[in-house]
Amino acid sequence: MKLVFLDRLTLGVDISLDEFNQFGEVVVYDTTKPTETLTRVKDADIVITNKVVIDKEIMDNSHIKLVCIAATGMNNVDLEYAKEKGIIVKNVAGYSTNSVTQLTFSYVFHFIQKLNYYTSYVNDGHWEKSEIFTHIDKPFFELKDKNWGIIGLGNIGENVAKIAQSFGCNVSYYSTSGNNKNTNYLQKDLETLLKESDIVSIHCPLNETTTNLLNKTNLPLMKNGAILMNLGRGGIINEADLASIIDTKELYCGIDVVTKEPIEVESPLLKVQSKNRLVLTPHIGWASVEARKELIKLIIMNIQEFVK
Repeated sequence: MKLVFLDRLTLGVDISLDEFNQFGEVVVYDTTKPTETLTRVKDADIVITNKVVIDKEIMDNSHIKLVCIAATGMNNVDLEYAKEKGIIVKNVAGYSTNSVTQLTFSYVFHFIQKLNYYTSYVNDGHWEKSEIFTHIDKPFFELKDKNWGIIGLGNIGENVAKIAQSFGCNVSYYSTSGNNKNTNYLQKDLETLLKESDIVSIHCPLNETTTNLLNKTNLPLMKNGAILMNLGRGGIINEADLASIIDTKELYCGIDVVTKEPIEVESPLLKVQSKNRLVLTPHIGWASVEARKELIKLIIMNIQEFVK
């Protein structure tokens, strides 16, 4: 049996793939361009892809039996045609809950504790010249009694809610599907949640309902000094609208996902002038060492199940 990895770099070079050798020949490509995909998978039995597209043309001109998606999202594979062709497609889920939650709180602590300001104060030599032992010119705040609104109360959102509550936050949520009836937390409509929250974190998928969910109409509803974070998918927040409001209002934003990844040179988020109000990270929320090891483990389990 032949296994082909199409975009190994997305898993990190520090993660071993040795366990896959138990299934047969393993061929690894760090990255794969669309024009290279067919040649590379033509004689493969199993294909492992994170973001490389497997479409009708690829399936018609190869003998792939199993596609393992090294992620939860499955939009890079034509699922309906795979079903027609009898090709099994397996994704993985639940591996990154703790990792995404951790980045969520990293953003919050960065902003609420004003860490940029205070580390710069020390690094620039001001503390050593101070006449007193401390310096508290930039007010910072506690999480206790802050209103934390969550958009998308799935596994990750609920994990964030639980930890936020342990810090003494008042947690509420907005259900993007309208189907979540979780009674552990107060459910609000989107406008109310945005108006009343000191912190808003996004953990929902991107779909027709959530595309441009936050935009120039509702972003101004947020409080001055509020923290907004997107750890769901790019496109949930209109990036041009967000960039504009960051420069006109005191809104602090942690953004891990953007509409087109890697981020484009012309992205409005790279043009923001108030850079102290924006932290951009390159889609790392899912990617702690532990999460990636769990991801590999789940892919192997999917292949083992297929082999049996």
